[in-house]
Amino acid sequence: MIKRMLLLVAMALVTASVAFAGGVHHVVGGDRGWDPSSGVGSWSSGRTFRVGDKIWFAYSAAQESVAELRSREEYESCDVSNPIRMYTDGLDGVSLQGEGIRYFASSSAESCKNGLKLHVEVLPQPNQDIGKAVLETTAAASAPTTPSTATHVTGISSLLLAFGFWVYYSYVGVIA
Repeated sequence: MIKRMLLLVAMALVTASVAFAGGVHHVVGGDRGWDPSSGVGSWSSGRTFRVGDKIWFAYSAAQESVAELRSREEYESCDVSNPIRMYTDGLDGVSLQGEGIRYFASSSAESCKNGLKLHVEVLPQPNQDIGKAVLETTAAASAPTTPSTATHVTGISSLLLAFGFWVYYSYVGVIA
């Protein structure tokens, strides 16, 4: 019950911090975060990741960590012995600055082999002029919609997002 309430508080902070500028912030695994039960593979299918976006790994640092891997071979075999980088803070934001494929996996071989891994194909930003024209046309023709789980967050909003996840996962780590 307490975990669910804290998750709701964290999600409220995310919702309250929504701003429509900058890249898209993706919380890997959605509401469950980076967790074996989150179905990271199905969460990522159909999502588009672009240069300038940011992916967030939220997890209990006492139970998990995330390894960024160099190759598809390391990713497929869950070989985390020589990672590019280890993420161990419990709330890690990774900026997607360049095009290409990036590979992430649980540092636990068992969790990785059970599907706790993510590959992200980072695409270029679409042509800004075309995007602006589509946005203006769409905004004029449509009513407000419900926000998706990928939210645009910038500036102070990013700080609120990070603080919310830090509070949640700090507390969960204490009671788990």
